[in-house]
Amino acid sequence: MEPLNDGNPSNNFLERGTTFNPNGLLRGARNLAIAGTTVYICCDAGVVAVDVADPCAPKVLAVVGAPFVQQPRAISIQFRYAFVVDERGLAVLDVTWPEKMKAVESARVELADARGLYVARTWAYVAAGKQGLAIVDIERPERPALDQLWNADGALTDLNAVVCGMTNDSLYAYLADGVNGLRVASMVTPEDGGRSAYGFSPQPKPQLLATRKTASPALALSRGLDRDRAVDESGHQVAVFGRLGGRPLNLTEMRRLYLNRAGDEVVTYKGPEPRAAVQQSQPQAGGPGTAAPSADSSSDAERR
Repeated sequence: MEPLNDGNPSNNFLERGTTFNPNGLLRGARNLAIAGTTVYICCDAGVVAVDVADPCAPKVLAVVGAPFVQQPRAISIQFRYAFVVDERGLAVLDVTWPEKMKAVESARVELADARGLYVARTWAYVAAGKQGLAIVDIERPERPALDQLWNADGALTDLNAVVCGMTNDSLYAYLADGVNGLRVASMVTPEDGGRSAYGFSPQPKPQLLATRKTASPALALSRGLDRDRAVDESGHQVAVFGRLGGRPLNLTEMRRLYLNRAGDEVVTYKGPEPRAAVQQSQPQAGGPGTAAPSADSSSDAERR
């Protein structure tokens, strides 16, 4: 699809290469997300992971359906997890290994009418129909928690989709509010308490800013074009795409960060204890219940 971005209208032509729906498995396909060479498709059967390493010869890797996922409506991938909205609300899938995709059974946020989803940093923004916008804390993906339901004092009554975007140092949400049209709301701005969206993931404080009536109900939104720079959670630039040595990590490189050498187990790093806690837990030399250090203790330490 890159020719559509290069500004050259002479190559903006596409033709169908493959049609893939093995035994009707993908019947009712309504939404998808792409991560690497895997496509995660929401359909009547649930969420289907499809390998498209060879685009002309796709193959099904795994399926997660009822009772864990029921009639999924939208999906978003972030690192090792897929966040899905279905007829029950928000669900989470572990996609560390796409071919072993599985539901995180304890991860569920019940919502009456979840329709759309956008994941940004440690927050999942769910278009929740008459309930408005559900903002879910996903800092711990296996334990998502509803942070707030916001409907702009009753103004949001038919929310179908949400997309977030940055302008300067502020975060905004664009809302397809059905019969009410397009709405724009601020999530994080300096004006809401001297905060900035740079470098961390502050709690959203939504405020409705503008509404634009549409000729027909607003049902969907397109995602904005990502910038050509990737940054980490501290806001520092990591890479500039398209330059020598500047690119995102590929799957093999990413897996070195969180899998063991055999590649079959997730490893975690708890990090060192805070220095104050370490000092407090260590017995004082010569104190009650401790022995004075031996004369050759330093040489023992050096030998160790």
